[in-house]
Order: sequence, then structure tokens, then C-alpha cells
Amino acid sequence: MITDIRTPRVEAHALAEQNVPRYTSYPTAPHFTKDVGADVYAAWLAEIPPDAPLSLYLHVPYCRELCLYCGCHTKATRQQEPVDAYAAVLMAEIDLVAARVGRRRVSHLHWGGGTPSSLGGLNLARIVARIEQAFDLEGVREHAIELDPRHLDRSLARILAGLGVNRASLGVQDFSPHVQEAIGRIQPYEQVACAVDTLREAGIADLNFDLMYGLPRQSADDVRRSAELALTLTPQRIALFGYAHVPWFRPQQRLIDTAALAGPAERLRQMSAAREIFLAACYRPIGFDHFALPTDTLAVAAETGAMRRNFQGYTSDTGDVLIGFGASAIGRLPQGYVQNAPDVGGHQRAVAAKELAAVRGKAFSPDDRVRARIIETLMCEFAADPRAVAAEAGIDESFAAELEQLIPLAAQGIVEIEGGRVAVTEAGRPFVRLVAAAFDAYLRQGAQRHSVAV
Repeated sequence: MITDIRTPRVEAHALAEQNVPRYTSYPTAPHFTKDVGADVYAAWLAEIPPDAPLSLYLHVPYCRELCLYCGCHTKATRQQEPVDAYAAVLMAEIDLVAARVGRRRVSHLHWGGGTPSSLGGLNLARIVARIEQAFDLEGVREHAIELDPRHLDRSLARILAGLGVNRASLGVQDFSPHVQEAIGRIQPYEQVACAVDTLREAGIADLNFDLMYGLPRQSADDVRRSAELALTLTPQRIALFGYAHVPWFRPQQRLIDTAALAGPAERLRQMSAAREIFLAACYRPIGFDHFALPTDTLAVAAETGAMRRNFQGYTSDTGDVLIGFGASAIGRLPQGYVQNAPDVGGHQRAVAAKELAAVRGKAFSPDDRVRARIIETLMCEFAADPRAVAAEAGIDESFAAELEQLIPLAAQGIVEIEGGRVAVTEAGRPFVRLVAAAFDAYLRQGAQRHSVAV
């Protein structure tokens, strides 16, 4: 059995190499179809319960330059004209959606990308003003933005704080110069520390760091050192992501030397090295790839069973309505998932025609809802009773085939199965995506390509 992830056996290495989804949604995005388009989305928006608070996600697909490791929907530009035009389209899209849902209460607001701050302070202020006109922001609990620490100054930090931003995520990845050179992102520790000081001086105190393992030319010592340096800046949360090498999906990754990438055994060592550092510093492990200080809202949500998982990863946002704005943005409504046109041009043309930009999605079937709940519970709580979840939905399902599929994982100490209840062991937590995959009905239907499990 795998009892210690610091000294994994050969079986663990094989498990780490398997390709499975990250399960920020179920069904996952590769299974979205064109059956859900603008008309379906409009109908879904009209059916949102009147008392349901909204979460808003705004996607900005621009960066000043592309990092080689990046897997996001983004493009590089140093020109102001395209970002100004994009800001105008975002405001028009906000109006289109608001016209269909009315002035609703918003609980969470999140800017992602790309680099949202590439819009510039003036455009960000205009967009927030438009959101305030269209929606009720009085009860917003979290207003978060993803930032590039290389492109942050005091002026921008003060603007963000004035707009109500109270949480910022900084892309750190790794502090080692040779790793930064290999991924095309040079940002010394001092630059990140300056960004942290700048945000806190402006009043934005809740900070998240994104760190990565499995990067080219990266070693376990590099990961350990980066984790130690990150802790000197005391972020409230840390996301520890394994680099997903998907060059068929993101062409710039073809520039990465695959010979410089770590194998599964080394990836496990790197992940374990960082994990040890964070746990020793009294950060709480959150899910399979997050860590948080005990007082952070995500740690509290995990402790109370209120944590959820969405396209931003683990979250304390328990709302059922997430509306996405911008090219490629994905929303989640009670009826299903919906995604905007992935290309900026297609998104712009739809909004210019005063049409919603949705081009694909997935309506939930009763089976989807049950499996989504099982998968999310496993990903968040590391235990689930599949039959009980189905029974609550009025469905009689034994999940015998799924439980049988987990038997090899049980033999390796990844899970324990008792009376139909599935519990992921402490040693099995890094492999929880494999456990969740047993309940993915779509994964068996086609050969979609995904990132490795660890």
C-alpha cells in the first residue's frame, strides 16, 4: 500500500502518469456541445430564481507577453486599442445580460485571464461602474482579481482598492532564475515582494499565490526553496498546481523542452516537498492542491463543509448562479453550463449584434447532477456515499461498476470502500482526481486528452 507520498512506490508513479480531468466542472468542458447557444442561454437566464444571488466572472484574454507554460485563453498585445475595444464589448455584454435578469444581488466578483489589469485602471473603473448600474453590489463578499506582479504599481493598486477589490491572486510559479528562464517569465523574489507590499499598502490584504511544480528544469530543491520564500510574504492562500503540458491545446508550450520536464516520480517528490513546507508552517491543506491560513475564508469553508469547486478552483462561493462575461468565459446556471465564443472576434461580433455570445454548453441531466455532486464531494471532502447522493435525488443507483473500478485503487491504499461509501485515504489525496474519474460517465465515451493526475 502507498502509505507515504514522500517515498511513492512504482504503482504511485504509474497512477501519477494517468490523464484525467481537473474536475472544475462536471460534465467537463470537452463535452460541451453547440446544443446550448444564445437562445438557450437567454431562456436559462430568464428562469433564474428571483432571490438567487449572482456570482460574476469577467475574463480578459490579454497579456503583455505570453508565458510558455500558460494554458489559459489569452493572447499577447502591447497595443492599447484592442484592450480598449474589448472593455467596450464587456460593458455592452453586461447590459445584454442585465436586460434579461434584471437588477440582481451579486455576492462574488472575479476577474480572470490573461491579465485583467492589462485593461488599465480607467477601463477597469468604467466596467465596475457599469456593473454597479446593472447589478446590486452592496452585498459583495469577495471581489477578486488575478494579477501579474511584474505589472503592478501603486497607482493601479489604489484604483483596485477603490473599486472594492479585496483579494488578489499573484502568479508566482517559481522563484528560481533558471526555471523562470525556461518558462519565459522573469520575476525575481524582490519584484513579487514589492507587489505584495504595494497591494497591502493600498488596503488589499487577502492575497493568493499560485506556485507550480513539474516545470522545465525544476527540481525538488527549487520547489522547496520557492515554497519557503513564498511563506516569507505570508499569503493567505497558496495554490500548488502541477504544470500541465498540453502543447496540442496551447501552441506556445511547444517551445518548452520536453526533455527538461520532470517524470512522474520527480513530480511527486516536488509536490511533496512543497506540501511539507506549507504544513510545517501551519497552513491547512485544502482539497488536493490548495493551502490556506486557518483564518482564511476558504479554510473556514473547508472546515464547515461549505467549500465548493468551480472554474476558478476551490472556492467558498456556494451560489448556484455564475455568469461569465468575455471571450471563452464559462458560466454555471441551475440548468447547466454555458460558454461564450472562445475567440475575441466571435465574442465581439455577437455582442455588436446585441446577441448573447454563448456558443456551446451542456444542459444537466438528472444523472449529470448526481455524478457532479459525487465528484465535487470527493474533490472537496475526500469522501462520498454515491448511493445516498443518488437516493436524495430520487434515483435508485448502486454504482456497482464504479465501485468495482475503484478496487485496484483500494488495493494500493488510495481509497477505502465500506458499505458503498468511498473515502480517500490521507496518502491517496494527491490522486483524488483518479477516484473522481470512476464516476465520470463521459470519460468512458471518448478519448479526450487531459493533463496528468499529479
